[in-house]
Amino acid sequence: MSSATTGQNAWIRRFHPAPEAYTRLVCLPHAGGSANYYFPVSAELSPSVEVLAIQYPGRGDRLRESGIDTLETLADCIVDALEPWRDLPLALFGHSMGATLAFEVARRLEDDGVPLLALFASGRRAPSRHRPGTVHRYSDDELMAELRRLNGTDSRLLEDNSVLRLFLPAIRSDYKAIETYAHRPGSVVRCPIHALFGDRDTGATLDEVRAWRTHTTSDFELTEFPGGHFYLNEQAPAVIEIVSKYLVRL
Repeated sequence: MSSATTGQNAWIRRFHPAPEAYTRLVCLPHAGGSANYYFPVSAELSPSVEVLAIQYPGRGDRLRESGIDTLETLADCIVDALEPWRDLPLALFGHSMGATLAFEVARRLEDDGVPLLALFASGRRAPSRHRPGTVHRYSDDELMAELRRLNGTDSRLLEDNSVLRLFLPAIRSDYKAIETYAHRPGSVVRCPIHALFGDRDTGATLDEVRAWRTHTTSDFELTEFPGGHFYLNEQAPAVIEIVSKYLVRL
């Protein structure tokens, strides 16, 4: 039985199989995030849209695997994992690191001849507005403090240092991947881009988010929400409504 039939794949989590769906939405987590972050999205969009949430190595049932510390390698692996799922039209949604990663996945899929419905880039400045970072070089204690400050990691992990430390190598790999990412000037996608962000997110200002417009040859939309970097936690219903209406109208 193929992975597309069973839904079992190291990289793919299909929480709500939707055999009648006409579209698939591939969701890519933030640095330190897991596929489970998108479980509510999957529940809300099913059965009209089938959600495929990406599970990075080094967390959940992939805890024993080493993290991947380059965005390019992550993108290559995800494109390979999506091979069995190209029978339906695909759209991509990524938050924070996941947004930049979604852009790189989109480029590769389009280069492979896979047309995409849309790229939803959430909580992230445009690839051309990259800011190098040093979080991946933090001590364990400093890294844990940063995760708590952002409040995007599972609260159950944040409450237990001994458990959280098990995930730190993978989380550090995530941060290294995004902080050392080098955008290739002039690289664009052909699908529409819809950028979403929180108005109090110091890591993705309006000007930096608006620059996503230069990364597509198609349409561009921008939606601002009240909130910080993880505005999604409070604004999930509104974001899901935007995604749903967009995919339904296609």
